[in-house]
Amino acid sequence: MAVSSSSALPLIRGDALDFYLAQGYYRMQQDLFTCQFVPFEGRIYTAHWLRLDLARVAWGTEQRRLLRRNARFAATVRPFRLTPEYEELYARYRQAITFDAAPTVEDVLLGGEAHNVFNTNIIELRDDDRLVAVGIFDHGDRALAGILNFYDPTYHKFSLGKYLLLLKTDYARRLQLDYYYPGYVVHAYPKFDYKLFACAAATEVFDSINGQWQPFSWQVIDANSAELVAKWLPEDLAGLA
Repeated sequence: MAVSSSSALPLIRGDALDFYLAQGYYRMQQDLFTCQFVPFEGRIYTAHWLRLDLARVAWGTEQRRLLRRNARFAATVRPFRLTPEYEELYARYRQAITFDAAPTVEDVLLGGEAHNVFNTNIIELRDDDRLVAVGIFDHGDRALAGILNFYDPTYHKFSLGKYLLLLKTDYARRLQLDYYYPGYVVHAYPKFDYKLFACAAATEVFDSINGQWQPFSWQVIDANSAELVAKWLPEDLAGLA
């Protein structure tokens, strides 16, 4: 089934999406949610939402090297439309990863709904005619939110997940937007640290307790995590943190 956004049906307004992203909310299927705690491997960790201040983004040596190396791939931005080609690529990607993931792209984005209420776009990467990676993002008025990246596992050496992060950030900059939201990092759980790859110096972290964005540093994450555990984690779960 091919599913896409349609102007004939309701969409979340771009300014509304911008507002909720700025309050530490994020997309889950066809809803917006937030969280401060996530469970992994029998423990509870704190989650810390990120955004990039696009005016301050500057590529470093590692980012420029990756952009040069992967310039061989043809990148195309187009409106979201769920296709069997995407699902087939995602299935192969999911078989190769070592962490839990939703069974299908449809489950990640739609959760059984027939209509997508978000203004969603995709970046396709192709090696000649072969689809090798897909990056999915939502478009607000002044911000983009990165939702999902997946790629052909036989192209693992090209770091296509990180490359898509750079392409999404660059696309938002070329549109002269204010922010790019890549999701969250998890305190003391480095599997999500790749979200800092584009430019840690331009990254901000949301202080959920005080409702403010702060310049990213691991010291800020440490302090915010300790405060979340002390003030918001229920006592009966404290032993798992």
